[in-house]
Amino acid sequence: MTLQSHRLPANWILQPGALADRVVLVTGAYGGLGAAVARAAARAGATVVITGRRRRQLEQLYDAMLAEQLPEPVIHPLDLEAATPNDYQAVADGLERDFGRLDGIVHAAASFDGLTPIAMHKPDEWLRALHVNVSAPFALTQACMPLLTAAPDSAVVFLLDDPALVRKAHWGAYGVAKAATERFVEILHQETENTPLRTQALLPAPMRTALRRQAYFGEDTSQLPLPDTAAEAAVYLLSAQGAAARGGMLDLRHD
Repeated sequence: MTLQSHRLPANWILQPGALADRVVLVTGAYGGLGAAVARAAARAGATVVITGRRRRQLEQLYDAMLAEQLPEPVIHPLDLEAATPNDYQAVADGLERDFGRLDGIVHAAASFDGLTPIAMHKPDEWLRALHVNVSAPFALTQACMPLLTAAPDSAVVFLLDDPALVRKAHWGAYGVAKAATERFVEILHQETENTPLRTQALLPAPMRTALRRQAYFGEDTSQLPLPDTAAEAAVYLLSAQGAAARGGMLDLRHD
């Protein structure tokens, strides 16, 4: 782990107006963490754009957020596995047309097909994992950089996983992708440190998600906390307060 580690400030809590007037894009928005981030960002006052490849599940999240009396999110279907550069540019163009700004991205989408020895790793699954976990976030971030750097203060948040675990045998493409994501955060930070755009990483503690159940099939994940704490930490990074962790990793594992 080469990124500087940061902690949430003591007694920090999500404030309702922390993201007021900001536009935030969340990928993988109907996943466990993605949906929690969308809700937390909306509670903090952001206009939330939710993306994913399954429109029906995005619509279900939309309905659920309205039922919870949260600000209305904006649906923009995006299949990270199949998207072309034109598709990523279309997202950026749509944000500029509809809002005239973009203040943050949370890359919550992930591709994980289970623990697999390298000798048995199917090449198409390897390529898909590297694409969805690394190349697609790069392409989407790059397309949105003109909007992000035009904002007075913006942040792109990338999700990491416990490096002590994912560097071990059988973590395959997912483990490689998380190492690549860490390096990408470091490089992009160095290229944007003199701009309004902050590049940051979030390392959650173990939480109750589908990916966790798939990776730790012998574990009773029902005993783990929901991803709400990680989602609120993502809001911290998106907010002006998150500047304290610029270019680093917010580590939640011991909070």
